[in-house]
Amino acid sequence: RIMDLSNKSILICDDSILARKSLKDAINSYASGATFYEATNGEQSVSLYKEHHPDMVLLDIVMPLKDGISATKEIIKENADATIIIVSSVGTQLQLKKAIEAGAKDFIQKPINQAQIDRLINIHLGGES
Repeated sequence: RIMDLSNKSILICDDSILARKSLKDAINSYASGATFYEATNGEQSVSLYKEHHPDMVLLDIVMPLKDGISATKEIIKENADATIIIVSSVGTQLQLKKAIEAGAKDFIQKPINQAQIDRLINIHLGGES
């Protein structure tokens, strides 16, 4: 059964269009109806967050103009309860720790797999723990 997310919005921020598409596809195959916003850099993600206050933010760490850690800090300043999920590649363990300290709620590892996405949606949007 596909979860209904028609009252939820998700901001996906990654400088790779492919990475954004694969995240969106993975979310849509588990839950339908969400509104998506897409950002290509950290600066854009912060302004889109302030404009739309999405229910969940998927944030890459390594991005142009502003990295995921700085973006996390700014979003948390705007809303301390923001649900920020860091999408990190192998080798970003130190940055990942910094992002969690900055207020990110969770993380997934690239390349992403469906089980990780399903878990994230259940925990952060479905109310399951």
